Amino acid sequence: MNRVRKGELVLRYVLLLAVLALTVGPFLWQLSTSLKGPTEDIYSSPPSFLPRHPTLHNYERVADTIPVWDYAFNSLKVATANVVTNCAGSALAGYALARLRYRGRRAATLAFVLAMLVPVEGIIIAQFTTMRELGLNNTLIGVVLPGCIGAMNVLLMRNAFLNLPYEIEEAAYVDGANVWQRFLRIALPSVKGTVAVVAIFAFMGAWDDFLWPLIVLSDPSKFTLTIGLNYLHGTFANDERLVAAGTVIAVAPLIALFAGLQRYFFRGVGEGAVKG
Repeated sequence: MNRVRKGELVLRYVLLLAVLALTVGPFLWQLSTSLKGPTEDIYSSPPSFLPRHPTLHNYERVADTIPVWDYAFNSLKVATANVVTNCAGSALAGYALARLRYRGRRAATLAFVLAMLVPVEGIIIAQFTTMRELGLNNTLIGVVLPGCIGAMNVLLMRNAFLNLPYEIEEAAYVDGANVWQRFLRIALPSVKGTVAVVAIFAFMGAWDDFLWPLIVLSDPSKFTLTIGLNYLHGTFANDERLVAAGTVIAVAPLIALFAGLQRYFFRGVGEGAVKG
């Protein structure tokens, strides 16, 4: 029996290491490539992960080739606005779906579920037409507006609020608290973990988005980082060191965000789990 358990444990670690290699390996390879100098062969066999003479010159070349920091600042503005609107809007909508009583609540919940099933590519023409009619083409507001509240984020907040005991709010209602006071002082502080999950998802979605900013933006001074790095790929596709440095610059903020909010993230996944 002990042998079987040890075998299962070894198998689990082998599978975990395999998954880790598949997920983290490409990023480590990009990081290693970005630190290699021009004299090092990045296509050597067997491949060498550790650069012989690490250098940051490739990152300087990225900044000299394209205005990468201006693009990163545009992406930061879009991602920050997306986080604020998603956290606020999803929390309000989730609370209304979970705790308030009114006609059509189930239909509204079903509408959010169905919205998740619609691919973005299927509605992107309608989104572009709407932004054009509103005069928001070629603006960062036009980039933010279609994704300011995500259906999945609303459902996450709804399920988190459903897991809260009703007795707490009932006691506050007896004490004279109105719906806003119950939401802000009782319900919202109890689901901070799920709010962190929504913030991470919203930031990642806005930071990594490529198709929609590419369609709605035409002024190079307003490009986000993903579009700017696309120019780097197209112009310097043969210089893998330069491309790798740009990739690391784009991924670094996401790693920093998740590292800072990881404890809230894992707690929030449990808060917003779908109830059976």
